[in-house]
Amino acid sequence: MKYIGIDYGSKRVGIALSDDGGLMGFPHVVLKNDSDLLSAVEGIIAREHVDEIVIGHSVNREGTNNKVHTAVTELVTDLTLACGLPVHLEPEQYTTQEAIRFQGRTEHTDAAAASIILNSFLTRKK
Repeated sequence: MKYIGIDYGSKRVGIALSDDGGLMGFPHVVLKNDSDLLSAVEGIIAREHVDEIVIGHSVNREGTNNKVHTAVTELVTDLTLACGLPVHLEPEQYTTQEAIRFQGRTEHTDAAAASIILNSFLTRKK
């Protein structure tokens, strides 16, 4: 079972992929959040033979939906219609800060945050 993890941001979207057994997630790529985003994610899903999608559920400190939540919901709908794969929401609060703490801020930070989201889901699923 292979998973893709997505850390959605208004400018950049981090992508992580699991190993084929779905045991651990690894940073993969950072995409621009532009009009090509959906097709880029669909391409990764097809090329990597992904079985399920995990997207960071964006909420504020109080646990209520924040301004990014609406865009995440639209992406969930678009991916569901385009790919027909199961989509799971995983809390993503502070994952970018956690990635920065581990590796510093780099061009790969958002992919690292996506791997934190994906690994959180995979650990909880066990």
